[in-house]
Amino acid sequence: MVLKVIYVTRHGFRSNWVVDPQTGNYSASIRSPTNIPSDPALAAYGEEQARELADHLLKLDPPVERVYSSPFYRCLQTLAPAVGRLGITEVRGENGLGEWYGTARFDHPSPASPQLLHEFFPTYSLTYKPIIIPSTNGETVDELHDRMAYTLSRIIAELDAEPGQPKTLLLNTHAAPLIAIGRVLMGRMPDDLREDDFNAYTCSFSKFVRRNETTPDSERDVEVWDAEKRGAVPKIDWRNGKGVAGGWNCEINGDCSFLKGGQERGW
Repeated sequence: MVLKVIYVTRHGFRSNWVVDPQTGNYSASIRSPTNIPSDPALAAYGEEQARELADHLLKLDPPVERVYSSPFYRCLQTLAPAVGRLGITEVRGENGLGEWYGTARFDHPSPASPQLLHEFFPTYSLTYKPIIIPSTNGETVDELHDRMAYTLSRIIAELDAEPGQPKTLLLNTHAAPLIAIGRVLMGRMPDDLREDDFNAYTCSFSKFVRRNETTPDSERDVEVWDAEKRGAVPKIDWRNGKGVAGGWNCEINGDCSFLKGGQERGW
């Protein structure tokens, strides 16, 4: 058996931060639990959204079996109400699912350490090794999509080979990465990047179902990203309708019907 269904969600309504584009100095009026200004907690309203999302996730068929998340605090906090109720004992923090920052002359912030995140979220894995670490100098839009394609290809390959043979996966991420995830799974890169193709509202819910259970050999043979060299992201051939790992169909696109506030803070 192989992975068959991927559920994708975005974090809830969060506190804000600002950055000085000249100096790269990040600041926030509300202190972050991790002391990283660009790593805010959810606002009270976002916590309410997270509880509503948890109620929805418990009703899924097939149920969630594995959970991967961006390691930023707001994503893990969004998952927290659902994790225990779903019986999930491990959340794998994957930097490859992390926030997108545009290219800059300065360093963008990185997430907190796994040790600190584990203190806040006891199910956060201390043994999982991230597939890729995005450049702290940011990425172009094309580089973001290549990062998502490589990250998803590796995650899917790992789960396909896992002895437990999970059939479902839940991802929690941010707005721009969520849109890129939809595109690389389906193999569709629009001519106009501003096209409103995938809905990325706060705590929205999307579902992708696998088209082909066989991953192409060319994708299996792609080199492994080297954490020591921190080089370019290995390229996956996902465009022109191919998609990663055999391609996926989108059955649910950014559903917010279970949220009292409906669709909010789209991107």
